[in-house]
Amino acid sequence: MLPLLLGLTLAQATPATPPPEEVVQPQEVRALPGRLDSVPVFNSNSPELVLKAGILLSTFPGDGKKVPAAHLNFPLRGRFDVFAHHVAKAEPPENLRSLYQGIILYNPGAKPVKVNILQGASYLSQPDAPFIQLDSFIPNDSGTVFAGPGSRVMSDVLRGRRQNIFPAQIVIPPGESQMLFNLPIPVQGLTPPLNGRSTYMRLLSNGTVYAASLAMFAQTNADGSERAPNLAEWQNLLNNGELSTPRDKTPTPIQGTGKPAIYGRVAGVARGSQWRSLLTDNPKSKYLTIPQPGQAFSYALSTLHGGTFGTGQIQSAPMLVRYPDTAYFAHGNYGIQYSLRLPLSNNSQTSQTVSVSLQTPLKEDQLTKSGLRFFTTPARQVFFRGTVRVRYRDEQGKSTTKFVHLVQKRGQPGEPLVLLNMKPGGSSLVEVDFLYPPDASPPQVLTVSTQK
Repeated sequence: MLPLLLGLTLAQATPATPPPEEVVQPQEVRALPGRLDSVPVFNSNSPELVLKAGILLSTFPGDGKKVPAAHLNFPLRGRFDVFAHHVAKAEPPENLRSLYQGIILYNPGAKPVKVNILQGASYLSQPDAPFIQLDSFIPNDSGTVFAGPGSRVMSDVLRGRRQNIFPAQIVIPPGESQMLFNLPIPVQGLTPPLNGRSTYMRLLSNGTVYAASLAMFAQTNADGSERAPNLAEWQNLLNNGELSTPRDKTPTPIQGTGKPAIYGRVAGVARGSQWRSLLTDNPKSKYLTIPQPGQAFSYALSTLHGGTFGTGQIQSAPMLVRYPDTAYFAHGNYGIQYSLRLPLSNNSQTSQTVSVSLQTPLKEDQLTKSGLRFFTTPARQVFFRGTVRVRYRDEQGKSTTKFVHLVQKRGQPGEPLVLLNMKPGGSSLVEVDFLYPPDASPPQVLTVSTQK
């Protein structure tokens, strides 16, 4: 869950705890080549904490709706993604009804529309994927290592999975609606009565649809048991409901205030679901020359306003439509896949040992120390938790694929994802892929270093 103010103020202990000791890694930080694609992402993340039934995000036209301002009038067609992350809390504590989140799709056309669910996953914090303490570097080829629902969802989608709660395809008749999903966020039996759900889906539609993310409490049967809201109840909420309240903090303008930034949370359609990048010496080169022994360089990842490490590059996905009180950009790029190809080349006369690492330096917009700043003992706040896939050829030329679950705290350098012994004049293609996980705080870097 992206902190609204990136950078936390820790309460002073008694006696005062000395600040962590910093170390500077002198090196070049480069902008990331490539750019986001143009696939729209339906991004439902505000309000994060849902206390009242209502509309979370609607791309429907406002015509005929009781609250036209709750609808953004943005049709979707072809490839588009759906990201949703919301939290339910018993308020008051004795109100233990389950909150349901539903996403409804409507076909405004005269022909049936087929929507293929290419990949998708949805998990609860409890019991599916609790936030547990994990080591910073754990092999995860089986996909059974995760901490938090965002970590688990992105690991599944990275592997191309479609969770069995989702069909391969839904068909929407002309002028009708279908539920893309209708899932609970239960709080009963939990201490405290608090739970969250993260969802990511990659969809392909052969016609125009409108989408809405809605929140409603469970309906009650005659015997007092709960049931899920039905399609008619969801449609009534869509037509007659208003935006769910209370709202999240309103974001500050992106630039020029001189005050701490409130980035806000995202509710709208962002542009871009994948960033493909070929990392070479320059646009005309076919190779990425490894650093000199004892040196390193880094590429900035998931940069945002106020955190570009001196590159000036903003990778945050722009919003195509949004509500006025929500984030100006999809800061953090939750769910966006980074696909990075590094055709490494050792042009020296001796063998070299080269590492490729994901790192979480201290966030800076301009580098104050001509390099990246880390803590010798990382801070307490976890800034990245998720699975990374690495593909490369080993010394015998054998293709290798491995998945690693990383947990990195603020200021943590991280362990090498891969360590290569490169012969003089040798080359090796390394590919790094991950979906930027919810519950992480940007930015990070991908670092290539050569041992002395």
